Amino acid sequence: MLRLQIKICARFLRGSLVAASLIAVTSGFIPSVAAQTAAPKLARSQAGFYRMTVGEFEVIALSDGTVPLPVFDLLTNIKPAEIQKFLSDAYVKAPLDTSVNAYLIKPAGNANKLIMVDAGSGELYGPTLNKLVANLKAVGYEPKQITDILLTHIHTDHSGGLMDEKRMIFANAVVHVDKREADYWLNPANRDTSKGDKEQLIRLFLEAAVKVKPYFDSGKVKTFVGDTQLFPGIRSIATPGHTPGHSFYALESKGEKIVFFGDIMHVAEVQFPNPEVTILFDSDSNVAAEQRKRAFADAARNGYLIAPAHVSFPGIGRLRAEGGGYRWIPIPYINDTY
Repeated sequence: MLRLQIKICARFLRGSLVAASLIAVTSGFIPSVAAQTAAPKLARSQAGFYRMTVGEFEVIALSDGTVPLPVFDLLTNIKPAEIQKFLSDAYVKAPLDTSVNAYLIKPAGNANKLIMVDAGSGELYGPTLNKLVANLKAVGYEPKQITDILLTHIHTDHSGGLMDEKRMIFANAVVHVDKREADYWLNPANRDTSKGDKEQLIRLFLEAAVKVKPYFDSGKVKTFVGDTQLFPGIRSIATPGHTPGHSFYALESKGEKIVFFGDIMHVAEVQFPNPEVTILFDSDSNVAAEQRKRAFADAARNGYLIAPAHVSFPGIGRLRAEGGGYRWIPIPYINDTY
């Protein structure tokens, strides 16, 4: 039965523009076909990488592109007028051009180790995304050089880039993911007992089978449970709520720290000033909101860098408590080589 489902899903996923309108609702975004086929805002492609250091580690932000997000249809626990006020204060309007970011980590003293946080969306969300591999190559690396991939969760704007139809794009990489996340999404029986729209759940589970399961079948997945030291200086932090096994990844070196936040939030202009705001993508919105409030408070209190997946590229900055919420302070741009 699962093989039949995978075949159906593979055929379903081949038409990226159709997929953008039909399956994005389940796993991260809901761009319409009209939005995906509209004339682009830029005449040429944008630079899609940003280098920085965290202690002895090099961290390179990689853009998978941007996609329009219809926030009025997605945000919950907030009134439309309040959404509009936050958007107006930030000089933006719906649909928002939302970034999909991944991050490359180069540990010091190990030239052969290349660790990536999340793997982009692949072809699933239309022509404005699926730019991760091109940007990886732009910084001088091939997909075959990636040794490890840390999935914050299995929604396919984070895991869709693992596969290109039947080809494993990162064929030499070990994929690391919380065991609860893998056990949930790779067991089709869970879709029948989960709350939510059944058609959408079917698509989510089929996507996981097509995009992630081949790595399991090839022995390329290593699971962990909760807070776990994965590599020197890099550990996972359990943050279930958005999905059952959602994880942060913390990197610490020489007194510096960055935490890769995954999908703890989606709309910076609204959820930084009001962390109570939730979104339809959450498996458990109440738990996700509590995780977000704890994470924001800790980041603001301790002043370390954070890297949410959907903040405007490169998506790295700090938080400062302000009023009842938080103010986003992006990292300064540095380009001082000579």
